[in-house]
Amino acid sequence: MDTYSSTAMDLARLQFAFTVGFHIIFSAITIGLASFITVLEGLWLKTGHNFYRDLYHFWSKIFAINFGMGVVSGLVMAYQFGTNWSRFSYFAGGITGPLLTYEVLTAFFLEAGFLGVMLFGWERVGRGLHFFSTAMVAVGTLFSTFWILSSNSWMHTPQGHAIVDGRAVPVDWLAVIFNPSFPFRLAHMAIAAFLATAFFVGASGAWHLLRGRDTQASRTMLSMAMWMALIVAPIQAVVGDAHGLNTLEHQPAKIAAIEGHWENIPGEPSPLVLVGWPDMKAEKTHFAIEIPVLGSLILTHSLNRQIPALKSFPPQDRPNSTVIFWTFRLMVGLGVLMILTGLWRLWLRNRKALYTSRFFLTFVLCMGPAGVIAMLAGWVTTEMGRQPWVVYGLLRTADATSPLDAAQVGLSLILFVIIYFALFGTGFAFMLHLVHKGPQPVEPDMTIGEGGHQRRPARPMSAAGERVAAEFESGTRS
Repeated sequence: MDTYSSTAMDLARLQFAFTVGFHIIFSAITIGLASFITVLEGLWLKTGHNFYRDLYHFWSKIFAINFGMGVVSGLVMAYQFGTNWSRFSYFAGGITGPLLTYEVLTAFFLEAGFLGVMLFGWERVGRGLHFFSTAMVAVGTLFSTFWILSSNSWMHTPQGHAIVDGRAVPVDWLAVIFNPSFPFRLAHMAIAAFLATAFFVGASGAWHLLRGRDTQASRTMLSMAMWMALIVAPIQAVVGDAHGLNTLEHQPAKIAAIEGHWENIPGEPSPLVLVGWPDMKAEKTHFAIEIPVLGSLILTHSLNRQIPALKSFPPQDRPNSTVIFWTFRLMVGLGVLMILTGLWRLWLRNRKALYTSRFFLTFVLCMGPAGVIAMLAGWVTTEMGRQPWVVYGLLRTADATSPLDAAQVGLSLILFVIIYFALFGTGFAFMLHLVHKGPQPVEPDMTIGEGGHQRRPARPMSAAGERVAAEFESGTRS
């Protein structure tokens, strides 16, 4: 590949990374919030405590914003398969196309069908049907995760296909869908979405407690989020370890690049490089701080097996260790902080200081974006670690791009950056405004009637409270 087309390819990769980065954030928060508000409505129905209902209405608004932005960013991302990656679509479209279609048929239709009832049927349907609708939206988000991760995992560990006339053709759909890395990556991503949402919710609760809004709603947000951190963050570490073993088996060059490990000494176990600066040209990791044997113990669960070394792979088949060495450590470091946050929460709870420790509340507030940052760092690690392949072992990234020049791709990238920050930046700002405002008590006429009937006549202002509606109707408010 010449320099000109290499530049276009790099810009196309950057453009896709930029758009998918936004989409992952919206998708993850949508996945987590859908399950969270389902739990909130279930708790309200079970206990009758109105602060659960107030939290439901509060977080359902933020969910709706995330859902809308996730749909828009997902459509833009999909178009790039045709504009920037047409040769990938030609090669793998027979597999990735149906998988994405299944996602639309089983997930998007399910979400869209029940989303209207969930958001606008609060006064119009019975409690059971409304709760069922909320649960179906949550199930739909998980179905979507299933199909998207199946498609992406097949690109990492392709199986169940045959190459016919230069194209990948499915011959065993079960092998395609349940490819070797899929179960680990599905679990890892779903848990990451729940953790990202938990720390977002927890930071919201901590914010209001720090501002003196010590309400039951604020306490509930913090408590539920920290229970999630305490229970789920350690599970994520176990799933991550299993994912690492699977990656070692199927993508050994990625593991070598993640570890910044260049060569093995015959007969000696591999050390763990804690920090350093991998140099792809010099083929060494500068300033490396190593712990003997620990690399073999963590990555192979053995005291004598060696991990792969980067020098054992041809230079053209090596992922960029300089980048993924650090993105992996960022992900792991934040994961450790999440585990410690959960343990700290348990200690404070036993001392009855969970809601009054300003140091802890400030720490939780600072950890608000930790789940999202860790998730993005993990995606950079796994996707850049697959390079130089777009379909591992079958199609190189250099052979997957469309015949575009760098100026065309660069111009579209600039437009994407401007539009995304303007459009989605506004969405982020509005969500932060809602978080700043906090949960508000729902007026009595906004609750679900026993038979699902409205408690007052329908009119254009029926979604507003009686006082606000009266002001509009009398002309006292413009």
